[in-house]
Amino acid sequence: MFNKFRNFIQLFAVQTTLLNQTGNNLSPEMKTFYDKALLYAAQPHLVHHQFGQSRNIPKNGGKNIEFRKFTPLGKALTPLTEGVTPAGNQLDVTADTATVVQYGDFIALSDLLELTAIDNVIVETTRLLGDQAGITMDTVVRDALVQGTNVMYAPKIGDGGAETAVSARTGLDATAVLTVDLLEQAVANLRSHNVPTFDDGYYHAIVHPYTVYTLRRDPDWLAPHREVDTANIYNGEVGELAGVKFFQSTEAKIWSGTGCPSGLAVFGTLVFGRDAYGVTNVEGENLHTIVKQKGSGGTEDPLDQRSSIGWKALEVAKILMQPYMIRIEHCDKRYSATATAN
Repeated sequence: MFNKFRNFIQLFAVQTTLLNQTGNNLSPEMKTFYDKALLYAAQPHLVHHQFGQSRNIPKNGGKNIEFRKFTPLGKALTPLTEGVTPAGNQLDVTADTATVVQYGDFIALSDLLELTAIDNVIVETTRLLGDQAGITMDTVVRDALVQGTNVMYAPKIGDGGAETAVSARTGLDATAVLTVDLLEQAVANLRSHNVPTFDDGYYHAIVHPYTVYTLRRDPDWLAPHREVDTANIYNGEVGELAGVKFFQSTEAKIWSGTGCPSGLAVFGTLVFGRDAYGVTNVEGENLHTIVKQKGSGGTEDPLDQRSSIGWKALEVAKILMQPYMIRIEHCDKRYSATATAN
């Protein structure tokens, strides 16, 4: 899909290179276009980011961002008296703050490269930086989410299907895989705490592609696929089952080495409801491009030989309601021996 931007970005890139001779005076229209192209490339990677309670970066308000937690209301069991207005209730809103951190990177381009390259260097640079920005920001969110304290460990499966409970990551083995039964246990846990679903009526789960491979071979996953119209089971890239919609990401957490079973990697699958965590808003001025044209470097670039394209963003994520998110830790028979920590 990024290809439809290709010719337009290159047109603007050529104008930026050839028509500006007075330094870094990129027009607002060009700046907006670069920002949109960067965001377009970044968005597919923002799997963890997209489900958080989103808040704008405060302008001139320091480095802190404020999320809001609403305490659920208790039962109203006192009968009403005819003609008498009850005392009513009040909202209990808690402000939860987090400190934003800045991330970014850039690519320097030579004048010779820009003028002579056959491929669209500016276009490819923007795409690569957008990919990098998306993966970086999503990893920041993921690393915050996997610190949650609500954890389930997949049981080890012995001969004849006998299960042995696991209470720590080190106790897992290659038989301790993610199953539909485990997911249903997680859903039961969320529902027992009255965790709200998303507007689509489902809880959401983020799973690694390796986990998707294994999960799709679970008989409990395959059965509904065979028995009913697949359109009612598979919605999107992965699917839905047991009240959960699944979203795959290569950035779903993988641990290996210290703290893991010997020779095995451990996968983390997140299952959560609405408002489990908060994130910064990626729209607007948060994620944006920085384009420096030839001639903008002063004495650092006396022959106007270099330009650059970069990105910069503020990001933070914070779990707001621990009971609203469960992390299932598990191994994988096929991939745990070769998977790399991320």
